[in-house]
Amino acid sequence: MTSLMTAQRLGIEPFAQSASVELFPNEKGAEVEVIIRAIYRQVLGNAHVMESERLVVAESQLKQGNISVREFVRQLGKSELYRSRFFDNCPRYRAIELNFKHFLGRAPESYEEMTAHSALLDQSGYEAEIDSYLDSDEYQQNFGENIVPHYRGFATEGNNKMVGFSRIFQLYRGYANSDKAQIGNGKQARLNREVIQNTVSPIYIGSTGNAIAGTSGGSRGQFYRLRVIQAPKLTRTPQYRVSNLEYLVPYEQLSWKLQQINRQGGKVTSITPA
Repeated sequence: MTSLMTAQRLGIEPFAQSASVELFPNEKGAEVEVIIRAIYRQVLGNAHVMESERLVVAESQLKQGNISVREFVRQLGKSELYRSRFFDNCPRYRAIELNFKHFLGRAPESYEEMTAHSALLDQSGYEAEIDSYLDSDEYQQNFGENIVPHYRGFATEGNNKMVGFSRIFQLYRGYANSDKAQIGNGKQARLNREVIQNTVSPIYIGSTGNAIAGTSGGSRGQFYRLRVIQAPKLTRTPQYRVSNLEYLVPYEQLSWKLQQINRQGGKVTSITPA
């Protein structure tokens, strides 16, 4: 997980310090209320929900154990509350990138992903678009039936493209901001240029809005310090060590090194100019 100092600087401290929120069997009352609040916060992009807007029937079904967290997320995603905020009032590609953020906890990784979801909307409609995230193998592998979706893009993961590590910061603007406040008034998708050109996005500091030097273009000859958590392969020995590594990499080799770390199963916790 991202180091505390880096997390504070980037505005992701709440996610760096918190564990996944999961609904366990036989939980009731206040415990389920915590789950419900976490679902609203994630799926509605940290926007405030009035009492009159809450999904009373779905909440009751979840409390009684009749539906899973995944099905509650599905009902919320298909609700008029979600659609009115993040689809009817959004340019199409902005709506799609928000769906990736809210339901899969990451940014789109390619233009092909964006166009595939746009085609699905044309062919099968809005509800099929929501189902495509909830019924995906990716959702099941990361959240299953009872883990509340959460932002995964702040740490690198195996089998995911490295561009997602930087692009999530384009979509996440700090814990105090809401996605509802970032839509409307003709605002376009934030990642259009990056996904079309297949380029890395700048990483912005949440508290200031300033880009970290070098993340979008970089200067030739600039070196970067990568801090990495590298889990070794399992052995027959009883000890299992996780090694903390640090690399000093020139800008020209940065992309290649990040891909190598990803292939080897490492997780990048910070990238800073040396």
